Amino acid sequence: MQVRVYDDRASLAQAAAEHAAAAIRRSIGERGKARIIGASAASQIEFLEALIATPGIDWKRVELFHLDEYIGLPSTHPASFCKFLEDRLISRTGIVTTHLLRGEGKPAETIARTNAAIREAPIDIAFVGIGENGHLAFNDPPADFETEEPYIVVELDETCRRQQVAEGWFPTLESVPKQALSMSVRQVMKVEEILAIVPGPRKAEAIQKCLEGPISPLAPSSILRTHMRATVYLDKDSAALLQAETLRSFKEPATGADQEGRDG
Repeated sequence: MQVRVYDDRASLAQAAAEHAAAAIRRSIGERGKARIIGASAASQIEFLEALIATPGIDWKRVELFHLDEYIGLPSTHPASFCKFLEDRLISRTGIVTTHLLRGEGKPAETIARTNAAIREAPIDIAFVGIGENGHLAFNDPPADFETEEPYIVVELDETCRRQQVAEGWFPTLESVPKQALSMSVRQVMKVEEILAIVPGPRKAEAIQKCLEGPISPLAPSSILRTHMRATVYLDKDSAALLQAETLRSFKEPATGADQEGRDG
């Protein structure tokens, strides 16, 4: 795993978008299409804006999978992750092939259908976030590191649900669903390349546990440290609690324009 730290959210988003665009173009060039996983969260907004603005991506050759969704939440709800992806990515790029997790559907049927689709071929790249409680997708601590099922039903802990209220997606804690459909940890780790986009001061403690604590289901995103092609994109705020030695240990040699964009 590698870690890149930038001065602010905008430069983080631009660098991650350039990385993502290059990976998508490479997959299309090598295999005729790219299979990607999209996350839906406030942390992803600037990144998606930058990705959409990046030229040279044949979006009609992109197949999109969904990372997670609240059970029982209509796709028209402002907090729906389906709505997030439809509004901020699908409708603006012309992606044709999508596998969205509809929260208002029957969970077992949605899981069976999406599991079958994701097993058809490897996933090229996933764009993920890291929650304030360290979750990866909606796998809150203690996360299931063992299941091989691609998608599962999970219980959302209070820290996760409070984050959704703090970010303005729901008016009260009581209005946040308690269950969700989520890609499993093992399925995320099967993806060929992972980009974790994690800006902001509210993520600093989770990032510290992810990178400096033990690899454990109690800090689900810590598992990313075992992935050979995972890159975590941070800004100064989300990296604020990290030791300098930690950053040095995860930092690849930088040259040229990439060095100019880095701060850590």
